Amino acid sequence: MNPLLSPSPLPFQLPDYARLTTDHVREAALAAMAEQREAVEALVTDPSPATVENVLVALELSGRPLARVINTYWVVVAADGTDERRAVEAELAPLLATHSDAVRLDPRLHRRLVALRDRATAGEVTLDAEDEFHLGDLIDTLERSGVNLAPKALARLKELNTELASLSVEFERRLLDERGAKAVLVTEREELDGLDEAQLETAHRAALDRGLEGWLIELTNTTRQPILADLRNRDLRRRILQASMSRGLEGDHDVRRIVLDIAHRRAERAQLLGHPHHASWVAAEGCARTTPAVLDLLQKVAPGAMALAQQEASELQDLLQRDVPGATLEPWDWEFYAAEQAAAGAVDPAQLKPYLEFERVLHHGVFAAATGLYGITFHERPDLVGFTPEARVHEVREADGSPLGAFVIDPFTRPTKRGGAWMTSIVDQAGLTSDLPVVTNTCNYTPPAEGAPALLSWDNVITLFHEFGHALHGLLSDVKYPSRSGTSVPRDFVEFPSQVNEMWAWDENLIRSFARHHVTDEPLPEELVARLRASRAQGEGFQTLETVAAMLLDQAWHTATPEELPRDVSEVEAFEQAALERAGVAHPLVPPRYRTCYFSHVFGSAYAAAYYGYLWAEVMDADTVAWFEEQGGLRREAGEWFRRELLGRGGSIEPMRSWHGFRGGDPDVSHLLARKGLRS
Repeated sequence: MNPLLSPSPLPFQLPDYARLTTDHVREAALAAMAEQREAVEALVTDPSPATVENVLVALELSGRPLARVINTYWVVVAADGTDERRAVEAELAPLLATHSDAVRLDPRLHRRLVALRDRATAGEVTLDAEDEFHLGDLIDTLERSGVNLAPKALARLKELNTELASLSVEFERRLLDERGAKAVLVTEREELDGLDEAQLETAHRAALDRGLEGWLIELTNTTRQPILADLRNRDLRRRILQASMSRGLEGDHDVRRIVLDIAHRRAERAQLLGHPHHASWVAAEGCARTTPAVLDLLQKVAPGAMALAQQEASELQDLLQRDVPGATLEPWDWEFYAAEQAAAGAVDPAQLKPYLEFERVLHHGVFAAATGLYGITFHERPDLVGFTPEARVHEVREADGSPLGAFVIDPFTRPTKRGGAWMTSIVDQAGLTSDLPVVTNTCNYTPPAEGAPALLSWDNVITLFHEFGHALHGLLSDVKYPSRSGTSVPRDFVEFPSQVNEMWAWDENLIRSFARHHVTDEPLPEELVARLRASRAQGEGFQTLETVAAMLLDQAWHTATPEELPRDVSEVEAFEQAALERAGVAHPLVPPRYRTCYFSHVFGSAYAAAYYGYLWAEVMDADTVAWFEEQGGLRREAGEWFRRELLGRGGSIEPMRSWHGFRGGDPDVSHLLARKGLRS
């Protein structure tokens, strides 16, 4: 009766979420781990000569039951992390880490893979291009993971991996609880001057949900809080930003000891594996290859971003002086006066919102761009149940009507949802198994008031296009092995297709279609469209600096050796400040996009020492945008080339070979510098 113990009979193998329980997850995970261990044992003890079928295919299929459990459950606990679900996640994390090590650190498996490579080199076995890349990368991954370490070092490595898995889950648990605890309660209506009725209703409902009187301002996952752009009350702005920046520093939700434990263990593990630090180990797996290459890119951008941010600060200081003579601009003032400045020369966000109704943006913008580029269409399936009650399932079809896969979206925030927005794969596309992809997008948009439409900000629109770019990477995958499907690419490559997809939010024909007033159906006036386009560079200094500062902070924690890392929790903030000052990005008005103690990407997720990947990928993104413009924009022929040469390849080919096949040369960084206004 456990729906996870066998492939789902539902369309597209969508998991039976209506019946799924945490007991099912626990039982299925334990069973799948045992099943894989048994299958791998048979593989490594097989006396017959190594072949593609009895090594590569057997290894791949051994992991599918466990992948089914993990892919099904992770998106649930991230989107609706009840105490019970999070407890099961915490329980399974160290078991899964131990299990993973038991497979990838088995020297017998390594010998079996090498034997297959040797037979292929000798001409005794024929490998196609995907087999050859998959085999070589598997061998590299096992060696990079430490399979050849001496027994004592290998035992310590396994301890570290298990401990790190548990620490990351605990970091996420405390961070989610802290977001709730740091929400700011407002009891005086006049303090909320500047908020519209939808924002007031959302805040009031959040307070009622906690049994409180008044209005509750809940925090987003980043340092800056979007609501600061609207609040006229300066003291309330201060309280909200200070609440945001103090997360993880005190009480039951203090994560500083966890941060230090994670950083020290990662540094120790890197040295066990022959690297000077964790960042070196991570970079070697990506497109960057080396830490100096990563830092070189960041240092190309940081000085220009700092200078541009300083110029923006001077302009905002003048606006503040007009309202509060003699006052000095503070970090909590930035969003408000930047929005006021933008409204004067560009578009007031309040003017835009009535034209950005969620359903219309999704169907006439995001989906329409995909149809125009790739010919695929989207058809809602209300008969299918998603991973939360609010999640909606769409069948995706090719231009000829044949099924391509399924797309599931869960758009609105809830107290149990992790911050930010993300894509996951529930079912991986694979020619080997004939599986069609099932991919998800999970966002944190403000839910509409009862009976009202869900209206988005322009930033929300960009996020929707961005996350759907990841979804397309999964949906359009055309690979043999499921572990190579879609977004199974290096961290500094994975953000590239999603960032490219943002360009279609600005397409003039699409804007006319998706940006229409939710009451009158009037299109967004051309004058506002022009001003919106003109505002694209508005605040570029702030946005680039806060992001690059976070990237450099990530590198600082992960380029340090165990001896260079702090050991006492009281030193965490000083380490952070010193790192920012050393890198030349310590601007008093522009804190990093994430500070250490709520940097979920690197202490709770898989972006440790790889947060730079967003910028690295943006170099390729800017170059690709230039290419699409050369091809005439949103055209099917251009989309098909991008699909065939890049999106469809997934992780079945070395990523820069895929890039070269698409673009014909190395990425040109000049397009990115020009976009950011940083070209000299």
